[in-house]
Amino acid sequence: MSESPFSGLVSPQVLDLEPYVPGKPIDELRRERGLERVVKLASNENPLGPSPAGVAALEAAAAGVHRYPDGYGFALKSALAAFWDLPPDHFVLGNGSSEVIEMVVRLLVRPGRSVVLASPSFSIYEIAVRAQGGRVVKVPLRDHAVDLDAVADAAAGAALVILGNPNNPTGTIFRRPEWERFLSRVPAGTAVLLDEAYAEFAVDPGFPQGRDHLADDRPLVVVRTFSKAYGLAGVRIGYGIAPPGLVDYLNRLRLPFNANGPAQAAAAAALGDRAHLGRSVAVARAGLKRLYRLFDAAGLGYVPSQANFVVVRVGDGDWMYRALLERGVIVRSARSFGMPDWIRVSVGLPEELDRFEAALDELL
Repeated sequence: MSESPFSGLVSPQVLDLEPYVPGKPIDELRRERGLERVVKLASNENPLGPSPAGVAALEAAAAGVHRYPDGYGFALKSALAAFWDLPPDHFVLGNGSSEVIEMVVRLLVRPGRSVVLASPSFSIYEIAVRAQGGRVVKVPLRDHAVDLDAVADAAAGAALVILGNPNNPTGTIFRRPEWERFLSRVPAGTAVLLDEAYAEFAVDPGFPQGRDHLADDRPLVVVRTFSKAYGLAGVRIGYGIAPPGLVDYLNRLRLPFNANGPAQAAAAAALGDRAHLGRSVAVARAGLKRLYRLFDAAGLGYVPSQANFVVVRVGDGDWMYRALLERGVIVRSARSFGMPDWIRVSVGLPEELDRFEAALDELL
C-alpha cells in the first residue's frame, strides 16, 4: 500500500501496525462465491446461539434505547458481584473484553516500557501494546503451552505481563501450582493481566480461577467476556475484575457509556442462565472429541484443547483455509499466529461438523 498523505500526522508507533483481521463473515463468503450454505468455524463463537434469557432481556431493553445507558452499570455489576462473591467496586465494564484489555494497557504502559507476552497468543495484546508505544517481549510457548517460568524470567523491569488461560490459539492451559509459583515470582512493580475469555470451557480440575488470587495490593486484572460461552459476541460486553484501587484508575480513562444498555441487560440475564451455559460447555466438549477422532483417523497432529476450538497441523494452513472456503467452510489459518502449517477450527453443531468433515475428507 502506498504511503498515506496523513502519515506525518500519525503517532509513529501506529504506522507499522497491522489491523486486526476477524474471521470472514458468512454473508461475505456467500456473496463472493455464490454459495447457498456456509458453515463458520473460524471465530470461536457459540454454535448454540445466545442465552435465551439474554435475548429476552435484550428485547425488553430495546424499548429504552433512546436513553443513555447506566454509565456505572449498577445492575450488571450487582449480578457480577453476587456471581463472584465480591463487592461491586471490583468490576469494570467494557465494550467486549478487548476494550478492557486496551484500557489496562493504556493505564499501565508508557512509551518504551516492556510488556511480556506468550507467543503465539491473541494478537490484540500486541496491537494494544505497540499502539501505546510499549516494547513487546515475546516468550515462546513450550509444547504449545505458556511457559510461566520463562515468562517470569522475562518480566524483570516489565510494566505488564499479559497471559491467556486458556491460551488462544492453542487452547492449552497452565494449572494452579505453576500459576501460584509464577505469581510469587512476578517482580514488584510489574502488573499481570489474565485473559480468561475461554475459562468457562476449561474442565481440567487443576485450572486456576484468577478471581481466587486477587488481593488489594496485587496488581492483577482478570478479564472475562460474554462473547463465547454466553453467546453474546454481537452485542460486545466484557468486564475486568481487579482490586478497587486499580478499578478506580481504569474508570478514570474509560469512555462514557462504553457498555451499552441492551448489552448490560443481556449480560446480567445470561449470567444467571446456568442451563444454557451447561449446554454450551457440553457441546464444546463433545465437538472437540469428535474433531480429535477425525484428526486421529486422518493422521493429523493437533493440540488437545481446554477451549471451544482446536489447532490442527494440515501442512499449509493458508492453502487449506482457501480450499475449505471454496467448499463453504470458514476456518482460521494460523499463519497470523506464527503457525503457518496449522489451521484453527472452532467447535460447531453436529451438522456443521458434518460439513467440515466431508470437506476435509475430500481435500485430504
